[in-house]
Amino acid sequence: MSSSPRSAQLSSPQSTGLRTPSRRSAGFWISAWLPVAIGISVIVIESTVWFGADHTSGPLRAIVEAIFGPISDARWEPIHHYIRKSGHFVGYGLLGLMWLRAWWLTLALRASAFWKCALLALASTALVASCDEWHQTFLPNRTGTPWDVLLDSCGATVAMLLVFAYARTFRAEQLKRAA
Repeated sequence: MSSSPRSAQLSSPQSTGLRTPSRRSAGFWISAWLPVAIGISVIVIESTVWFGADHTSGPLRAIVEAIFGPISDARWEPIHHYIRKSGHFVGYGLLGLMWLRAWWLTLALRASAFWKCALLALASTALVASCDEWHQTFLPNRTGTPWDVLLDSCGATVAMLLVFAYARTFRAEQLKRAA
């Protein structure tokens, strides 16, 4: 094999498309992990006293009543409960997708390894959810429950399954080429 600069360039990780963590730029790491950091930051903010049910009821009720009209107090309580639980499901679903993307980019795996990254993303999401619920047990107007961790993990699981179904349905050719 020739030792010319051209042959060295052809066999380098950059020229073959292989990614190695030591050769990645700071911009890569920021683009991969900044969304996760922002997602966790949003959850940390929402996990404060100011986002307890006693503080969110008024603003959420005003929005719902502006759209649907007046709602009695008795009817509002379950609606408020389901809005808050939907927020858990959707918020952690999005966080799960952020984790999935970050793990996928970082590990640079083939399409056939989707489930490995999905399991890492689910475990990461469940860990954040567990820490969030544990933190809430120390706040006077919040409650931390394992049921919310389960709900959060289900949100992440459903979001990842939807992404997988979308990719299998609408991006099947790209998945075959990447495998």
